[in-house]
Amino acid sequence: MRNALKLKLVVLSGFLPLFAGCSEVEITGRQQFNVVPDSVMNSMSFQSYGEFLSAHKLSANTEQTEMVKRVGGRIQKAVEQYCQENYIESRLANYKWEFNLIEDPNVNAWCMPGGKVVVYTGLLPVAQSEAGLAVVVGHEVAHAFAKHGAERMTQGLLVQMGGIALSTAMDEYPEQTQNLFMQSYGIGTQVGVLLPYSRVHEKEADHLGLVFMAMAGYNPEEAVTFWQRMAAADKGTRPPEILSTHPTGETRIQNIKDLLPEAMGYYRKQ
Repeated sequence: MRNALKLKLVVLSGFLPLFAGCSEVEITGRQQFNVVPDSVMNSMSFQSYGEFLSAHKLSANTEQTEMVKRVGGRIQKAVEQYCQENYIESRLANYKWEFNLIEDPNVNAWCMPGGKVVVYTGLLPVAQSEAGLAVVVGHEVAHAFAKHGAERMTQGLLVQMGGIALSTAMDEYPEQTQNLFMQSYGIGTQVGVLLPYSRVHEKEADHLGLVFMAMAGYNPEEAVTFWQRMAAADKGTRPPEILSTHPTGETRIQNIKDLLPEAMGYYRKQ
């Protein structure tokens, strides 16, 4: 009996950090469990991002590269402004923003923790404009802002490593912990290719992304036509790479339409 009680206490102690790590996602108000510090996620992210850039060719198209950096910069300022207005500047304390365009025909883009963004040249014809690109960049930055990666890694610590504390995992199982981060982002032979987010995370990133692009001066109504174009592309012989991590369809488009009145309240035309 005592052994059984002792076992229960040991198991419970592994779960306590999860409850201590309960927090609320800004704007959506969703409760999330996250026990992975930003410093850890950002450190792993910066290393992986550097490895990705060293293994891929940056676009030589100056005009397109400047557009990606311009859109990214405006989204960055919008996020920073939101944090300042809501007294949560510490959320971005360890960010080292970077926006790069790489030569790759895949219709894809992603953002890793700490504001590390990559856009593929294959996305630009579908985006068609700065506003279309802002839909994607806003959405991807929203994943990082909402700490979806850390949330997934927390789940991995619970499921794959028995709920042990992160500090213990890093000290006693450093390789497994690094692999867990790599798995969370699908990093390995295809560095930087994100694994599919859950429907909850995708819906939340759509919500936050609309707000950020609106604050950046891009009409959030552009999100509807962008995802309609993506839905049309999905019917082709080779669906865009981004759709492997970003589900599309009428349900998503309708959800975005439902969120537009709120997003338009943040719209600051430039």
